[in-house]
This record gives sequence, structure tokens and C-alpha cells, in this order.
Amino acid sequence: MTRTTAPRARTLVLLFLAAVGALLATAAPASAHAALTGSDPRQGAVVGQAPARVSLTFSESVSLDDDSLRVLDPKGRRVEDGAPVNLSGTTYGVALHSGLPDGTYTVTYQVVSADSHPVSGAFTFSIGAPSKTSVTAAGQGSGDGPVGLLYGLGRYVAYAGFAVLVGGAAFVLACWPRGSGVRAVQRLVVSGWLALTAATLAMLLLRGSYTGSGEVADVFDLELLGQVLQTKTGAALVSRLLLLAAAALFVAVLFGAYDKREDAERRDLTFGLAVGGAVVAAGLAATWAMAEHASVGLQPGIAMPADVVHLLAVAAWLGGLAALLVALAKAPADTPVGAGAVRRFSRVAFGSVLALVVTGGYQSWRQLGSWSALTDTRYGQLLLAKIALVAVLLGTAFFSRRWTARLAETAPAVPRPRNRERTAAPVARSGSKSSPAGAGGSRDTGTDGSRTTGVKGSTAAAGDPRRAAQLARQRAAVDAARQKRERDADPHRSGLRRSVLAEAGVAVVLLAVTTVLTQTEPGRTEQEARAATSAAADAAEAATVTLDMPFDTGGQDGKGVVRVELDPARTGANDVHIYVEDPDGRAVDIPEVKLALTLEAKDIGPLPVAPDHITTGHWSASEVQIPMAGDWTVAATVRTSDIDQVTVSKNAQIG
Repeated sequence: MTRTTAPRARTLVLLFLAAVGALLATAAPASAHAALTGSDPRQGAVVGQAPARVSLTFSESVSLDDDSLRVLDPKGRRVEDGAPVNLSGTTYGVALHSGLPDGTYTVTYQVVSADSHPVSGAFTFSIGAPSKTSVTAAGQGSGDGPVGLLYGLGRYVAYAGFAVLVGGAAFVLACWPRGSGVRAVQRLVVSGWLALTAATLAMLLLRGSYTGSGEVADVFDLELLGQVLQTKTGAALVSRLLLLAAAALFVAVLFGAYDKREDAERRDLTFGLAVGGAVVAAGLAATWAMAEHASVGLQPGIAMPADVVHLLAVAAWLGGLAALLVALAKAPADTPVGAGAVRRFSRVAFGSVLALVVTGGYQSWRQLGSWSALTDTRYGQLLLAKIALVAVLLGTAFFSRRWTARLAETAPAVPRPRNRERTAAPVARSGSKSSPAGAGGSRDTGTDGSRTTGVKGSTAAAGDPRRAAQLARQRAAVDAARQKRERDADPHRSGLRRSVLAEAGVAVVLLAVTTVLTQTEPGRTEQEARAATSAAADAAEAATVTLDMPFDTGGQDGKGVVRVELDPARTGANDVHIYVEDPDGRAVDIPEVKLALTLEAKDIGPLPVAPDHITTGHWSASEVQIPMAGDWTVAATVRTSDIDQVTVSKNAQIG
């Protein structure tokens, strides 16, 4: 690497670390791709008597285990009776112990969505009346702690390793066959394989804790690992490891038998490697498609193949770009990457971009569902950032193509021996001929001291084959370094190297954004969840009739407000809650409060309601029967002392 390239490479590494850190830091704690759309009891509800079970409804199907749904009483004790079950469709529930006392209960849930992401959260409801609780209304441990960060980093490394492995190998086969013998390119592709393998193993170990407790101690729990292997994601990760074994054989052939053959002999092997490599690469891409976004939602039969093509196009473009950067910076002088290879890669990149536009456009429509989701959801905002980065990358590639054209016009022909040994041999022979034969040369004592030293060295080398070979290698290295300096001094090649380095920098950030995008709830799901939650809230608000009636009994402390709530304000059974407050809004107890309901239009009533005292300022009655819809008069009789009493009323539309 040249002096000017090394600082840029360090800058690229720093850019990579900054991008990963920033994106992981801003990732949502629970990367929920299924959203809670409803519950019974609903969040914040106050019910008159203890429910037999708690049920939750999600926007898509989820996976459960015995601890997925928890219900905790005000003291933090679990009150579920049995394991959670699927009640119907996307509704899941858990039975509760009978005879639960009044107070505020906390429901926590931790499930796994159909596209493999953990979904967690919590809400509260109250029996009788709200109370103090020792439980914090937060979800169980999910993918938001150290395990979540490690898992997210593993996903990034896996994507990067896949791109480098597949794209680097494709660059050698399709664009620069001579690159199979370049040590730096070999190291790059093998590094991609190692990164993808290590990341896959790490994700397999982290998976159980990531979707469960979030505890680092659970990473090496073999029982938990066994449960992971039975899931769709676990099967995908194991399949990826098996395919990586086949990829290792492919890499060994590419940099072994393929490199050692002459150009004419390579053609037969190229076809086999291309077909086999394409099958392995498509299989690796399918391990993502079968377990993530593409496998659920709209048109999975089309979405999964499209996702495979999308991933392969990303790898061919970005991985090939990494291989080109390494070739420009570190290829030896006797095997420089030529303008022809760069032009071929430019055509491959153009085809990849076309594939990305088609498949990316389809996936965007599928995940967003509406134009408003582009700006109103986090997924849409990340997608806009990704599109902007792709545009910057294409603009940078335009300058790379210009430098390539100039390089092709001006680059001189450079001899390209097959390998270093063929270069070293002639130098060794020339070295041996430069000194006099025989031992007499060592006794040549010419008047030029420097020449005498050279003769002695040459004579010693002639008598020692190992020394001769060492001198030949040194001369070959000096010659190669001189050729590389002359080649790198070419302004067109330097310009190309700078523009490709800039492309690689943008690609690093682009890959980081893509990784976070795959962990973010799709815009369509987020909007549907918002709509469902809003509709449920509106329905709940519409279903509950609240009547505030000021009163004044005329006695001491006889003023205040009585609030009557009828839920669901429909014909049949209703829950009635009565709250009494003083003029300052504080809950107060009074000797007696009772209700009467009258439907004057049908000459029904008054129907008496005798509520039970629950807590300070709160009375309730359940299963209050309202026989007919209409405009009912709700009369509240309030007694503040033995002799001070008043009746206030309001009308309410029931049914």
C-alpha cells in the first residue's frame, strides 16, 4: 500500500467504526416486526371483577414459550394459571388464577415475530380501582442490552462477510482471472468467509438469549441452543454453516487449481466454478430470505426470490468494489489490475444496480404500502437514507468510470509474468554472470574499492547457491518495487484508486444502514399497528359514556362533582363506576351515593343501581342491565351527611 493510500485506508476503518457505532446506538430497543394491536383487558382499563384470562392481539403471528406472557400483581407475584396459548388467528392469551384481589396488574410480553425479531412490551390494567404497584411497566429482557448489541453487530459482520466472499470471488472469476494468484485478493475473500462463518456461529449462540432473557449468561445454555435449533431462524443459521463448508471448497479450488492453470486451461474450470459458486451464493442468500422480512407478509412466494436476487446484486457490487480497491492498492507490480478488468467490473456493477432498482422497488412497495410511510415511519426514513447513499455511490462510480477510460487510453503495456518465481529466475542467472567465474574472482584486487567488494560478493554468491537465490530475490523485490512506484505515479491510476476508495467508504455506511433497516419494523406494519391502536382507543372512548355532574347538598363540605362512567354504554350488561371529588379535584368519601336510570320515552324505570364502595371516592357496580337503547336519564343521589342530600341528573345515549 502506498503512503497516500495508507491514511485513506485508516480513514475508511474509522468511518466503518463510526457508522456501526452510530447506527447500533440509534437502533430501536425492540426491533418489533409484529406489533400489539389490542388486548383484553385493554391498556389502562379498570374492570369491576377479575378477568378469567388476559389476551393480546398482534399484527401478525408470533412464536410463544412458557414465559412469553406474564401477569404480575401489585406486589410483583405472577398470577398466570398455565402456559400461554393461541386463542385464534393472531390472538394469544393466558389464564389467570381465580379470586384475584383488587389493584393494578402488569402484563408483560416477549414473543418472536414471524420474521425472527423479538417483540416485547408491557401495559397495566386494574381490578376494582388503580393501586400502587411495585412492578415497572417495561417488557421482559429483549434485544436491547449487550446481547442485542452483539447480535446486531453479528448481523452487520455477516452481511459484510457475505458481500466480500461472494463479490470478491465473482470479481476474480468474471473480471480479473489473474487476480486468483494475488495474495491480497486471496486474503480478502478468505477474510469474508471467516467473517461470515464467525458471525453465523455467534448469532446461533446469541439467538436464544437475544429473543429471551437478554442475559449474557444464557449465551452458552445448551438447552436454550437446542430450542433455537428447532426454530426457523435456527434452521437458517445451521443451513448457512453447511453452505459455508461448500464455499470453503470453492475458495480452495479458486485459489489453488484454478490459479495454477494456464489461461487456456482455465476456461473449462471457469464454467464449473461459476455454476457451483452461483448455487452456493444463492443458497447463502436464501438463508436470509427464508427467515426474515421476505418470508412473511404480502406475496412471500415472489418476495423471497426477489430478496435472494437483491442480496446477490449487493454482494456483486459492494464485494467486487472491495476487491477492486484491494487490487488497485496492493496488487504486485508483475500482476497489476488492468483497465480491461475495471471495465468488466463496471459492467457487472451496472447490471447489479439494475437488479437492485427492480428488486428494491418491489420490496419497498411491499414493506411500505403507502407514500406517507416514507416520512412517517422509521423504516421509511431509513429507506430514504439508503436511497440517498446509493445515489452518492452511483455519482462516485461515474468518476471511477472516467478514470478507467483515461487509464485505458494512456496505460503502457506492462509485462505480466505468471508468478514471482518466473521473474526471479532470469535475475538469478544475470547475477551469476555478472561476476568472474571461479574462485580467482575473490582475489581480484582492483584499485576501485567498491568494485572489488561487488566482485567478492558475486564470487561468494556463485559459490553458494543459497546466497545466489537470496540476492536474486532481493534484486527482484527492488525491481518490483521500482515498477510499482512507476505504475502508481500514473495520475490516472491514482485518480481511479481515490475514487474507488471513496466508493468503498460510502458502501461501508450503506451496508450499515441496510443492516439496521432489516431490524426495523416495516412501515406497512407500523402504520397498520398505529391504525389498529387508534381505532381501539377511539372505540373504547366512544363505548364509555362519562357524565360529570356538579352537586351542592347545602351542608358543610357539601359541594363537589360526581362522575358516572358507563362501559360499554350498550344494551345488556354494563359496568358502572362512580367517582366523587371535592371542588379541588381530590377524591372524597361521602356517606352514600346511588344511581337510577330512566328511559322516559318508553316509560322504563327508574332502574336502581346500588354500587359497592371500592376505595376513597370510588364506587362501582357490574352487570348493570340496560334493556333498551335510547336517551336515558342518569340520576345520581348524593348524601354528604345525615340530613344533607341532593339528586343531580344528566342524559346519556345508550346503545
